[in-house]
Amino acid sequence: MPDRVDKLDLKKSRKDLFSASLNRFVTIDVPPLSYLMADGHGDPNSAPAYKRAVESLYATAYTIKFLCKADGRDFVVPPLEGLWSARNPESFTARRKDEWDWTMMIMMPDFVDDASFERGRGKAAGKLGALPESLRIETLEEGLCLQALHVGSYDDEGPLLAKLHDEIMPAEGYDFAGRHHEIYLGDPRKTPPEKLKTLLRQPVRRKA
Repeated sequence: MPDRVDKLDLKKSRKDLFSASLNRFVTIDVPPLSYLMADGHGDPNSAPAYKRAVESLYATAYTIKFLCKADGRDFVVPPLEGLWSARNPESFTARRKDEWDWTMMIMMPDFVDDASFERGRGKAAGKLGALPESLRIETLEEGLCLQALHVGSYDDEGPLLAKLHDEIMPAEGYDFAGRHHEIYLGDPRKTPPEKLKTLLRQPVRRKA
């Protein structure tokens, strides 16, 4: 019988990155992390590129997982995450989704290198066909962030984000230092909107 392969679960080993207080932003120091990424623009509910990006990320992530497992290093595929931006920050609080730029992501363990990514991408492309040109593995450095847990529909995030932008950050002397970041702890296909759990993260820096 083959030896059991230990399975790395980043949600457990890096619990601080996947938990937060409900509706209360607290500071967190986020180290450089490796992600599968794919970029796009437009409403995630209707843009075909969004659906394609997410499908490609999951296909590649699970292919990499099984390749790593065959090499003796298994891991649990972490939740989907997203970086969001727009020329006007009010686009988020007003939920004008057609104005949004996004980078969807899945965190990867440190042992997943460029070679592992290329192997995974090649095999995933064999199943799905052409993958997004922007699909890549990249290190994200966020550093000091404010993070809170939102429970409810994605469309109900506006008031909490408005409080962050208009009250908390000015009062604490923070400025934006990166794109709005969301970590999706619930599956919208299986979870009622009012019970969805989403971590909201904003990289910040002290104003000079």
